[in-house]
Amino acid sequence: MTLLLTEHDVENLLTMEMALEAVETAFRELGNGNATNHARRRVPIKNGLLHYMASAAPSHNIFGLKIYPATSMGANFLIPLYHYETAKLAALIEADYLGKMRTGAASGVATKYLARPEAKVLGLIGSGGQARTQMQAICAVRPIERVLVFSRSVEKRQQFAQENQGTVAAEIVAVESAREAVESADVVATITNSATPVFEGAWLKPGTHINAAGSNHLKRREIDGETVRRSSRIAVDMLEQAQQECGDLAAAITEGITAWEAVVELAEVVSGKASGRTSESEITLFESHGLSVWDVLTAATVYERAVQTSVGQKIPLFQA
Repeated sequence: MTLLLTEHDVENLLTMEMALEAVETAFRELGNGNATNHARRRVPIKNGLLHYMASAAPSHNIFGLKIYPATSMGANFLIPLYHYETAKLAALIEADYLGKMRTGAASGVATKYLARPEAKVLGLIGSGGQARTQMQAICAVRPIERVLVFSRSVEKRQQFAQENQGTVAAEIVAVESAREAVESADVVATITNSATPVFEGAWLKPGTHINAAGSNHLKRREIDGETVRRSSRIAVDMLEQAQQECGDLAAAITEGITAWEAVVELAEVVSGKASGRTSESEITLFESHGLSVWDVLTAATVYERAVQTSVGQKIPLFQA
């Protein structure tokens, strides 16, 4: 029998603590060669694109993929999850909320390994659907006391601050400019759909860590060349995918600011094969684009919890 888990089921089962553990495990397994991840691929469809990304984690007895059409009407995310040993379909999981949680968790893991331990101020640029999980994950791994949130819409940034006050221990403050959000921040997170840089690298104070999580297209750029130039450690989730999708770094490389050879995969840092932060004053940067193995291991965690708590609908597929 295959277990069907809806968005409602996933929202009731998945916590940020679970997502952080699953995504950190995904990075470690990749770094140790115990998982396989294929970069996102896209197929043109009417009014949009069909995206798909696959991975396998044999040591966790799981493989699967995330597939989603994205059109002008929105996107529908689905994860088919399979048992590794038998290749039986274990679950079909609706994955919009799961995707937001694992994306936030990736920034949390990067912050854990690259930010200064005493980081207390988070500058959050963006107040859309993904901003909350960015904040939750970063606050879960560092003693954040203040979140300074900026977005172009005054109404939306104020609404974000009001609605999320109390969801984390930190005070959430809507600020008037990107500069105000960035200048005093120990950690900066960008989660926007902007095609042009959302802050100036000159505003960063020494020792800042940046999570750039909004751009996944070579022609979009959330951060400027100065931010890249000032970053002495640049990590990506997957080099192959970054070369296909990271407009932030592609532009900086074209400008002669850095080179792909200077970039490491975060999996190498998490698995201890590459260094992370080496001084209190250096600026570090994580470029996040999204990996299937995050989805699959997070989905596996949700599936296990669902089985334990008898959540979801069992459907008879492939029974003949």
